[in-house]
Amino acid sequence: MKKIITLITLCITVITSAQSFQGKATYKTFRKVNFKMDEGKGAPKSDMQKKIQEQLRKQFQQTYTLNFTKSESTYTQNKKLSAPQASSGGFTMVIAGGGSGTDILYKNIAAKQYTNKTEISGKRFLIKDTLENFGWEMSGDTKNIGNYTCYKATRSREEESISFSMTDGEKEEKKEKITIVTTAWYTTQIPISNGPEGFWGLPGLILEIQDGKQTIVCSEIILNSSDEVQINEPSKGKQVTQIKFDEIMNKHSQEMMGRFRNRRKSKDGNSMSIEIRG
Repeated sequence: MKKIITLITLCITVITSAQSFQGKATYKTFRKVNFKMDEGKGAPKSDMQKKIQEQLRKQFQQTYTLNFTKSESTYTQNKKLSAPQASSGGFTMVIAGGGSGTDILYKNIAAKQYTNKTEISGKRFLIKDTLENFGWEMSGDTKNIGNYTCYKATRSREEESISFSMTDGEKEEKKEKITIVTTAWYTTQIPISNGPEGFWGLPGLILEIQDGKQTIVCSEIILNSSDEVQINEPSKGKQVTQIKFDEIMNKHSQEMMGRFRNRRKSKDGNSMSIEIRG
């Protein structure tokens, strides 16, 4: 009888522990961006180009927090004091879709659904859709990230890359198909099928992602803290699917380019090329 009672007690303890499992992971993001501004033959690299290059670097260098339980999570950008935007000669670089800092990505792993609250020019949207099936290819490669042993998984996809150049206010756009390789490093020491951004689907928490030119690295993990993790699905905003939101974003980007082109028409014949991939 004692053995049966002990076994029942152990089972209850394990179930309770699994139900209360929670944690918080901090991620830092980096992205390589190619930027070039030609102000005439033989012209040295201008202060404007240096400022814009630095602004782009900072805009893609952010810190995020993933709050998670076994089946749910929220992914939010950490708030910080915003530095003045780099501007020279009336020119300021803004990346469409860079996030407002108030975005919330909610994932329900059990239901394979996500809800993403985001804003475009003050308009709030609520993107509700199905989590992507990444089709990860598992590998026996390992490496340590902090105190955790991580395993490698990869996937590849075809994607349309867009680069554009602008001379005398006239835009030239180039499109090409490229292959993007995504490499994930996950640890089974934290057995939840989750990770940063929309990444998930591995038998452990993803601590590092290399997705094309973007890198996301976990810098801190706190498990089962006495402070309860709050996970709430966002509910305010115009509800759309991911496909519909992508259409809205594309239209918004074209409008921004149109406004920029009109401003540049009155300038001298400077030329500029920007390339953002992956």
